[in-house]
Amino acid sequence: MRAVQVETTTGPADLKVNDIPEPTPGADDVLVEVHSVGVSFPDLLLSRGEYQMKPEPPFNLGVDFAGVVRDPGSSDFTTGQRVAGVAGWGNAAEVVASPKIWTFPLPDAMSFDEGAALPMNYLTAQFALKDRGGVKEGDTVLVHGAAGGVGTATIQVAKGYGARSIAVVSTPEKVQVALDAGADDAILIEGFRDKVKELTGGRGVDIVLDVVGGDLFTDSLRCLAEQGRLLVVGFAAGQGIPEVKVNRLLLNNVDVRGVGWGAYAMTRQDFMQQQWRELLPMIEAGAIKPPIGATYDMDGFGPALIDMDHRLTLGKSVVRVRS
Repeated sequence: MRAVQVETTTGPADLKVNDIPEPTPGADDVLVEVHSVGVSFPDLLLSRGEYQMKPEPPFNLGVDFAGVVRDPGSSDFTTGQRVAGVAGWGNAAEVVASPKIWTFPLPDAMSFDEGAALPMNYLTAQFALKDRGGVKEGDTVLVHGAAGGVGTATIQVAKGYGARSIAVVSTPEKVQVALDAGADDAILIEGFRDKVKELTGGRGVDIVLDVVGGDLFTDSLRCLAEQGRLLVVGFAAGQGIPEVKVNRLLLNNVDVRGVGWGAYAMTRQDFMQQQWRELLPMIEAGAIKPPIGATYDMDGFGPALIDMDHRLTLGKSVVRVRS
């Protein structure tokens, strides 16, 4: 079978598509024929050896995927069933052995491309908003990087919880992407703090989800209403890790909270399955509909990551393994 591999951690330009043996599933694995693979920020870091998990090369890239069950093993799935799944890496291949606790039924309303866009981004958004942010109906959520995969997922999951979302993006084109994803308002980065105050009648927002970091951080803190929460998901701006002057937290009794979904979820047996069950009603109600950006073939995985690195990605990029 073909797989997208990191042979040397020298970046996405050096990825290889190699022929390797099909995996042998373990006792708790589901053997899946992969149709689509999501392109994720951890893939970019893994290609450079910069991720917190450091598999020994050569290894397969690919965090989330969608496909069809070939062998359900000991799981409750059936042969031929459509599924989505997630792992730290390893799913950018024609066939994968996916742990059953990280494999989920894919609703018929979802395409394989959409299924490959669901697991990492939407489970991250659900964990951020519910477990770390304590979101509730009527809250207002400010979303940075709102035209990207995690950003659009957060907009839609917030809507699923009955919250209002304000999207912050860098270009007019991305404004439309955020609005199409379901944002109630979408604004440009320049002067976003003042615009947020206008949109909230001076109150501020209950939650900020920040995948960007960098120079936006202090103004994001200033956007919070009393007892607001700033959720730190990542640092896509590449400007270094911002520091918190803790006196700012005292002024309005606000919090800064880390969101580390992967390491948390993967060490808890049924956690991801519980998350998926919480998302399913939102999918069925139409609140969740992943916006798919560019699509690539397997040889295009490296260029897809380069586009992501240059912040050209709109929505979720997907690699199609099978047509």
